[in-house]
This record gives sequence, C-alpha cells and structure tokens, in this order.
Amino acid sequence: LILIKPRNKNKSLHINSPRKTTEPIIMTDVVKREEWSSRWAFYFAAIGAAVGFGNVWRFPSLCVDYGGGAFFIPYLLALFFVGLPILILEIGFGQFFQTGDVNVFGGFHPRFRGVGVASVCCGFMLVVYYSMLIAWVVHAFFDSFGSDDPWGKADTTGEVAVDYFIGTIIGAETLGDDGRPTRIVWANVGCCALVWILCFFGTAFGVEVTGKITYFTMGLPIVLLFVFLGRGLTLEGHEEGIHEYIGVWDMSVLTDKPDVWSTAVTQIFFSLGVTFGIMTAFGSYCPQGSPVVVNCCVIAGANSMFSFISGFAVFAALGHLSYESGIPVTDLPYAGFSLVFGTWPVVFGSLPGGEHWVRLLFFDLFLLGIDSAFAFNEAISTVILDTRFFVGTAKWKVHLGICFSGFLLSFMYATDAGLNFLDVIDFYINFVMLIVGFCECFAAGWGYGTEKTIAKCGAKAFIFYLVANFGSVALACGIWFGTYSIWGGFVALILFYLVFLGLSLFSLKKHMEMTGEDMSFGEAVWALSFENIFDLKERIEPVTKWIPGIWCILIKQFLPHLLLILFVNLAQSNTSEGVPIFGNYGGYAKWPYQVMGILIFVMTIVVFVLGILFPQIYASLALPPGHLALEPSAEKAFEAEEVSDSEAGGVLEKVEPTAVAEVVLEKVEPTTPEEVELAA
Repeated sequence: LILIKPRNKNKSLHINSPRKTTEPIIMTDVVKREEWSSRWAFYFAAIGAAVGFGNVWRFPSLCVDYGGGAFFIPYLLALFFVGLPILILEIGFGQFFQTGDVNVFGGFHPRFRGVGVASVCCGFMLVVYYSMLIAWVVHAFFDSFGSDDPWGKADTTGEVAVDYFIGTIIGAETLGDDGRPTRIVWANVGCCALVWILCFFGTAFGVEVTGKITYFTMGLPIVLLFVFLGRGLTLEGHEEGIHEYIGVWDMSVLTDKPDVWSTAVTQIFFSLGVTFGIMTAFGSYCPQGSPVVVNCCVIAGANSMFSFISGFAVFAALGHLSYESGIPVTDLPYAGFSLVFGTWPVVFGSLPGGEHWVRLLFFDLFLLGIDSAFAFNEAISTVILDTRFFVGTAKWKVHLGICFSGFLLSFMYATDAGLNFLDVIDFYINFVMLIVGFCECFAAGWGYGTEKTIAKCGAKAFIFYLVANFGSVALACGIWFGTYSIWGGFVALILFYLVFLGLSLFSLKKHMEMTGEDMSFGEAVWALSFENIFDLKERIEPVTKWIPGIWCILIKQFLPHLLLILFVNLAQSNTSEGVPIFGNYGGYAKWPYQVMGILIFVMTIVVFVLGILFPQIYASLALPPGHLALEPSAEKAFEAEEVSDSEAGGVLEKVEPTAVAEVVLEKVEPTTPEEVELAA
C-alpha cells in the first residue's frame, strides 16, 4: 500500500509513463468508479443511445431519394471512415480517462475543456426538445384509446392522420399567421412531465441499473422491429415497396447528385450520437482493458443494421398502401412526421385489430426515444459528478436537478408553436454538432503533444504545417461554395497546401541546423506530421487495447478537414427562395425563431473560445484528486525520481498534477489470488 503525504514544495513526484506497458493500467479513485453490470448492458445502453427516430423516418427515405441500393456505397464509406473513428475517439478516451467530455478534452490540454463544455451544453439543449418529441408520442398513444383519433378509422389517409397529429396532438391548430405561440397545450405538459419522471428513475441510481433497464427499452424495439417486418411481408403489394427501397440501384446518383456524399456523412455522423458527450460518458464506465475497437464496431454495426431492417419494415407497409390506393410508392409520404404519424400507422390501422397495431407502433417509438433521453442525461450527470464541487454527491440528487431543469425549459415546446421551435433549434444544433466534432478531432490530432512537436520541429514549421492543412481547406471552400468551381477549388487547395508545406519543411530544416537535433530529416518530418497522434495511440492502448494505425491518420489528416468542409457547406446553403439558410431557415420569423437558433450557435462558439483564451474559467470543472491527467503539462509536473519495482509492493495512487507528495511504503501481505497476482 502506498500512502501520500505532503512534503517539500520544491520537490515533485514522478508517475511512471504507461507507454511501454502491455497490461491495463490499474488506477484507484478516491471513490471507486461504478461500472456497467456487463458488456451486454453497455451494448444495449449505447445502441439505445444511437438508435432513435431518425433510424426509422430518415434513413429509409434517403435510400429512395438517392438511388436505392446505390446509397449504401457512400453510406458504408462514411460509416468506416467517419463514424467509427469518432466513436473510437469518444468511447476510447472516456474509458482511458474514466470521466466525461470536459476532462477528457481537458486531458489533451487544459485549453480544450471548452470543447467538452460545448458538447454537454449542446446535449442538454437537445434533450430538452427531445423530451417533448417523446411526449407527443405519449400523447398520441393515449389519444389512440379515444374515439376522435383518425388512425383506426376507415378511409383515413396519411395526410389526414398527420394533420390531426400536428393540429390536435401538438396543438398547432390555434397558431396565427405569424406562427408565434398563443397558448400552452397542457396535455403535452403532463406527458412531458411523465417522460422526465421516467428519465429520472431510469438514470438516477447508477449505470448498473440503467444498463439493466435498457435490456427492455432497447431489446423490445428490436423484437418489435421484426414483428412489424414480418407483418408487412404478409401484406399484398409489399414487393413493390421493397423494390423502391432496395431493388433499384441507380449508380448515376453518385456522380449526378454529388450531395449524396455529404448526406451519407451527415446521416452517419448524427445517427451514432457522437459530439454530445454520450459515448464518452458511457465509455468512462467501461472497465479498463475493454476492447474499444470491438465495442465500437458492435455499436455502429447494430445501429446501421437497425436502420437497414427498418427500411424493409417501412416500405413493405407502404407497398401495401400503394397497392390498395393505386398511388405509386414514391408519391406517398415516406419520411419524417408524415411517415411515422401518417402513412405507416394508417396502414396498420386498416388491418384487423388495427388500433392495437397503431398503439404498438407508438409504444415502439416511445422506447426508441426514451433510451436516447437516458443517454443525454447520463452524459450531463457524468461531467457534473466528476468535478470537484460534486465529489461525494448522491447521483440521484444531480439527476433530479437535471430532470427538473429540463422539464421547466421544455415548456417552450409545449406551446402550440412547439413544432416550430423544435424544427428551428434542431436545425441550428446541426452547426453546433459539426463544430464540436471538428474540435474533438482537432484536440486529439493537433492539440495533444503540441509542446513536444514544437520543441522538436520548431514553432515556424509547426505553424506553417497547420496553415497548409486548414488554410488550404478554407480557401478551397471559398472557391467551391463562392464561385461553384469544383476543379478551381481543388487546384487552389493543392497549390496552397504545397506552398505552405514547402515553407514548413524549409523551416524544419533550418530548425534542425540551428538546434543540432539528433535525428534524420525523415524522422523530423514524421515528428511534425504524425508522431503526436501515434504517441497518443501508444499511450492509450494499454487501457483500450488495440487501436488501428489508420485511426491516427483519419483523426489528424482527414476528419477535421472533412467536418470543416461540411460546416461551410451547411452554412452557405440557400433556401428555395435563394436567400442564405443561416438566419432564414424554414421561412420562420426572425423573432423568436431565427434569433434563438443563432444564439445557441453563438453561445457554443463563445463557450469554446473562452476555454481556449482563458482556460482558468473552467478550472473549477477539473477532476477531483484521484484522477490521472493525460495532458503534456501534467507530465512536466511529475518530473522526479522513479519508484523502482523493488521498492513498491502495491499500486501507485493517482494525485493531482499540482500535488506535492512523498511516497511512504507500507508492506501489505497479499492474501487473495488477485492480490498475489498483483503483487507479482
């Protein structure tokens, strides 16, 4: 047993680097961190967080819009080269640090804590309106037991059903021409309160309990998906619907509709639930030594498979509706609210026992939503509980505060203009997600090890290399989206990159001559371009197990650039009237809709920039004593003598980077087999 006590302030303690070890690092917290009850519990919770409404109402429609089966080519490429690397980043570093987003990115460098703050704020804003979306589903479920609902009535069309949902369930029938709210729909307030109460009881008592709950809340939707699929395949005309979904392979869309590539990327990026702090928090409750890459492949694969099978279930039903009505499948509403509250429940409502099928569908949608709400709450509470202010605070108290605050803020969406607010805020959060995703990849690929890179290669070489990478992308975006010259943008990108790369290599050569660095020019180029991210990979692998080298290349040299391009592409888009979509989305009034959306985006930028310029602002969010930081500056604080194997009969307890300590050894005789193995 190793005890820590104060010592001379001028001396410091060295904690052995884990870079060369092949075994998981054993680290002890002041209070032992809770863990998932099993790997399956983690899988169900993480898949439940990823799978949501979009898997049902967006993915299948994208296949129809973009060449049927041909859409799977850009989709799968986006899955492997965008979705998986970011998922590995979040789950892997959550597992390594055993903490949430704020201190994970603060671990790369204290100035990046703002990235974590921004992501958690984004997640909280989203769960506030997501809770009301679930509440509308709950309201529709209870309404289906009445006599006024349209879903089980003969000759009801999808248009009539979705109009009823928007007008009566949401309450938009009382909106005036200006679209501004006029009343609160109290039935939705009650349903939203029920949702938040369920969220509290689903998350307040630890991830061990939450994981067991998700066996039901995620397991049952998987069963119901196959039930809906099986029922759909028994209906006449289902073949035509499935043919429109997957039977058409129009490869021309890959060149004729270039936006298919960005659409596939955004679908993967948003459907996996990254950039909200969810996967980081979930990873932090995994035992150290869990295979991160395997876990991420299971989660991402299950999420995509759910989307894929959902398409068969949806379009089998739409094929039957087309057969009965004589309307082509592609002329029926097959996406968004019009699908899940219009055409799809109308199909089920026309079957024997139709009302029960409709209720089962709404219950299924509720379960898909509530899992995601659990995950958002867990991401927020993980960050709060891992700060110094809340050490020892009961988890249920933090969740009570989160749920009560979220319920109060959701009143905005309980008005008759709730759908307008939801639509606008959801759109502007897309900007936030892209920015946060960029910052996450930049923090890992470019922020970690900056001091070491500059020391080896020189500040000028590093800055020129940074400008070569991101200045070229910025210039190309200006040409692509300003003049709409595709080839002009690529030529400018390559020329700009080569010029500044040349300046970087020239500066690198000069730096080596001035300092007499004992390394070849090739080694110096490696140090400038990839050494930091491969050092990071090597450092976390004892805790995360194997991470492929391609992950390092994608995180540093591909994903930050791609996300920057996607952000600019979204920001410069125009509405159908030809005006910029930013500030004019959906034709909604400037106040309150556009102003609120823009403020959310600006607030996120401010939160991030404040952390970069004034890192002390978020110092209070730092980890309590007992956590091991990864930031390079922390290593400098621990420079002193090593503790040899012969001296230590136990495990070195973690201390704060600023702690001044003396190691006092007290021999404890091992008794259990585990202790004997550990002592050996």
